[in-house]
Amino acid sequence: MTTEKMMHVAVCGAHMTGLPLNSQLTNLGAHFLEATTTSSDYKLYKLNGFSPARPGLIRVVTGGTEIALEIWAIPIQHYGTFVSGVPAPLGFGTLTLADGRTVNGFLCEHYATLDAVDISHLGGWRNYLASQ
Repeated sequence: MTTEKMMHVAVCGAHMTGLPLNSQLTNLGAHFLEATTTSSDYKLYKLNGFSPARPGLIRVVTGGTEIALEIWAIPIQHYGTFVSGVPAPLGFGTLTLADGRTVNGFLCEHYATLDAVDISHLGGWRNYLASQ
C-alpha cells in the first residue's frame, strides 16, 4: 500500500465544499478533512474585482473574530501547483485555528481590504453568501 504525503490547507471562500472553485482542489486529488474556525484575531472581507466573488482573510491585533473555514489535505506534489494559481492580493501563509493548531491557508494583503466590505461579523463566507 502506497502512502501519499499530504499537505493540510485551509480555505475560507470560493474553494470550500460545493462552491465555484472547489474543483481546483478536488482535481488535484485533495480531500476534505474538517470544518473549523480561525482563532479570534482575524477579519474577513468581501473583496472587489473577483469573479467568482472571493473573500480576503487578514490577521488583526484588535477587533477580530473567529472565521469559519475548511481544512483540506492535498497531495504534497500538487501543493505548489495549487498555490501558484492563487492571484494577488491573495496568497498563502500560516493561520492559527481556534484550538491553537496552525495550518497553511489563504491570507490577503492588507491593501486590498481598504476598499472592501468587512463581513467579519457574519463569521464566514457561507454566511455572507446566505445573506445576499
